[in-house]
Amino acid sequence: MKRRSWLAALTMSVAVMSAPALANEEAPDAMVKRVSADVLAAIKADPAIQAGDVNRIMALVETKIMPNVNFARMTSSAVGRYWRQATPEQQKQLQEEFKTLLVRTYSGALGEVKDQKLTFRPMRSRPEDTEVVVRSEVRGKGDPIQLDYRLEKTPTGWKIYDLNVLGVWLVETYRTQFAQEIGAKGIDGLIASLAQRNKSNTAKAS
Repeated sequence: MKRRSWLAALTMSVAVMSAPALANEEAPDAMVKRVSADVLAAIKADPAIQAGDVNRIMALVETKIMPNVNFARMTSSAVGRYWRQATPEQQKQLQEEFKTLLVRTYSGALGEVKDQKLTFRPMRSRPEDTEVVVRSEVRGKGDPIQLDYRLEKTPTGWKIYDLNVLGVWLVETYRTQFAQEIGAKGIDGLIASLAQRNKSNTAKAS
């Protein structure tokens, strides 16, 4: 379980990363390569992040990650067909709680990021493509770990909207969980469940 937690943490801290405004002129794989190195360096240089300081991690997410992730698409895809049934206020709450869940769930394992390195596979895409997959591996002790990114081209540059660790896509995993909760308790029930999980994670971190 500890290894899975580390994988999930690495996914959040390295895969879903930032890029400056010049991303419009930058290829998706080049952007991911550059910012991966930047974020890994920042984690390794910050003892507070390595120790799982939630405030530091949240600040990193808000300033560097969220502006460059299509989180609305990530959340709507995770909620699936029920997204269209949600009111604008429910959609807003789902995004906020989902973001908090991802960050707080994996924050405690960030200290595991030490000597890992990322290697990238050649990207197969055409110039006209608006959605691509960037494939990479995390190399350190033990076997290489598959880590892939789904990106879409937007007017403000390439945005990440899903990621894959060891063959499991994040959005698909949560879609199954969320569908079960909505089926049993409705959309408000899912929001309440996410809020309770986030509250429990906050208590554990304090």
